[in-house]
Amino acid sequence: MSTNITGYTKSALIIGFILLVSFSFLTSCTQNSLSTHVYTTDNKSLKAKQSGLANEDLNANQLAVGAERYSKYLPLLEGKRVSLVVNQSSLVRNDLVRDDLVRDDLVRNNQITGHSGTIKANQPYQHLVDALLQRNVDLVSIMSPEHGFRGDKGAGEKVNSDIDAKTGLPIYSLYGATKKPTTAMLENTDIIVFDIQDVGVRFYTYLSTLHYVMEAAFAQGIQVVVLDRPNPNGRYVDGPVLKPAFSSFIGMHPIPVLHGMTLGELAQMIVGERWLDIEATNYNQAKLTVVPVEDYERTAHYSLPVAPSPNLPNDLSIQLYPTLCFFEGTDVSIGRGTNFPFQLIGHPNIEFGGSQILVKANSAAPHPKHENTLLNAHVFTRADLIDSEYMDLENSSLKLQNREASPISGLKIETLIDAYSRFSEYNRIATASGSSTEKFFTRPEFFDKLAGTDALRIQIQTGKTSAEIRQSWQKSLSAFREKRKPYLLYEDIERRQE
Repeated sequence: MSTNITGYTKSALIIGFILLVSFSFLTSCTQNSLSTHVYTTDNKSLKAKQSGLANEDLNANQLAVGAERYSKYLPLLEGKRVSLVVNQSSLVRNDLVRDDLVRDDLVRNNQITGHSGTIKANQPYQHLVDALLQRNVDLVSIMSPEHGFRGDKGAGEKVNSDIDAKTGLPIYSLYGATKKPTTAMLENTDIIVFDIQDVGVRFYTYLSTLHYVMEAAFAQGIQVVVLDRPNPNGRYVDGPVLKPAFSSFIGMHPIPVLHGMTLGELAQMIVGERWLDIEATNYNQAKLTVVPVEDYERTAHYSLPVAPSPNLPNDLSIQLYPTLCFFEGTDVSIGRGTNFPFQLIGHPNIEFGGSQILVKANSAAPHPKHENTLLNAHVFTRADLIDSEYMDLENSSLKLQNREASPISGLKIETLIDAYSRFSEYNRIATASGSSTEKFFTRPEFFDKLAGTDALRIQIQTGKTSAEIRQSWQKSLSAFREKRKPYLLYEDIERRQE
C-alpha cells in the first residue's frame, strides 16, 4: 500500500510540474509572437459569462485533420519541391505531447502558438511548416492569405511578402499586390499543399484564395493537395445563392452564404463544375488530391484550436459571423475596435442595448467604424440561447435558464430586419423634430456583394418578413444541395435554419 501511495504522489508532482510549465509558457506569449490574438476585457463579469463558450461536442483533439494524416499525403511529396499555402491555423498535434490534461486546457483557452520554435513537451501543437521540415519534406516557399502568415493583419489590410526568419523560406503574400500566385512565385514548385482553417461562410476569403491557387497551379501543370479541416458552421445550408453579376473576392462562386461544405469538398466542386478560368486541356490534366478529416461528421459542433483570423477570436464570434458580417455594409458596428469583435451590434445614436462600449483602433482593426465613440451596444453572450429579440447582459443569467429560446446559429435574418426597423423609427422621430437622421445602408454595394445579390437589401427596405425572404431562397438552395452531392466527403446531414 505504501508503494502505491508513493507512486500516486510522484504522479501528482509530475502533473503539477507540467501544469506549472504550461502556465509559464502561456503567460510568456506576446502579441508580436505567432500566438493567437485573443481579446481580453476588464469587465470581469462579462468575461465570466463568455467563458465556457467552446463547443463541447467535438474539439480538435478528437479528430485527425487532413494535415495530421501523414501517411495519406507524404508519399505524394517525396522527391518533390513543395510550396505551402498556410497561416497561423495550420497546426498539427505535436506527437511529443502525452498529457491530455495539459493539451485540453490549452485548447480550451485558445492559447496556442503556431510555427513554434523549440518543440517542448507541453506544447500540444506545432505548425505544419515545422512538422514537414522534421519529416525532410523539401519546402521551397510559403504563400499566405488575407491576415498574413501569422494571422495578425486586420481585415482588408494589405500583406507584404517577406522572408521567414526561422527557416529562411520566402513568404509570398496572396493578399497584397496580387491575390493569385504568379509564375515567379511558382518557379521551382512541383506541388502545392493548401492547409488553412475556414469558417464555412462564402464571404470568408480563404475560399477565394484556394480558388486562385488552384487556377494558377493547374494552368502550369502543378499538383494541388488540400489538407481538409472541419467546418464549424457546417450544419447549415442557408442564405441567397450568389448571382454572377455580384461576384468578387468576397464571393466568387454560385453557392449560398452558408454552404455547409469544407474547403476540401469545395475544391472538388470548383474543379468538377469547372469554375476555374483555365483552358479545357488544363482541366483534363489537373491533379487535385484532398486528404479528408478522419471520422468527421458535418453536423458535429467543432471548437477551433486557434483563432482563424484576428476578429474571430472565439467560438461565439465564429457562430455569429454569418449574420453579423452583413452589418459591415451598414452603419452598425459589429465590435471591431472593441474587446468583442463579431460579438456585439451597436451604434452611437441608435439604441441596441444597455452596454456602453468604446471603439478604439487596435492591431486587428486599424480603422474601425465609429472610432473613438461610445456604442449603445447589445453584446451577445450565447449564440444558441437568446430570446425572440436579443439577450441583454443584465438579464443573461435568467434567460440562459430559459430553454424556450430561438437559435441565432446559421443565418438570422431577423437580426438585420430588426436593426433596419430601429433606424427607421429613429429617423421618423428625428424628422418630426427636425433633427439629423441616420443612414442604415452606408455601403449598399458592399452589402450586395456579401449577399451575392441586391435582392436581400431590397427585401429589407420594402418591409418583407423574414419568412418571405427565406422562402425566396428555397428553390436555389434545393438546386445547390443537389449539385453539391457528388463532391461531399462526409455524412450529409443538414440542419436547416429554423
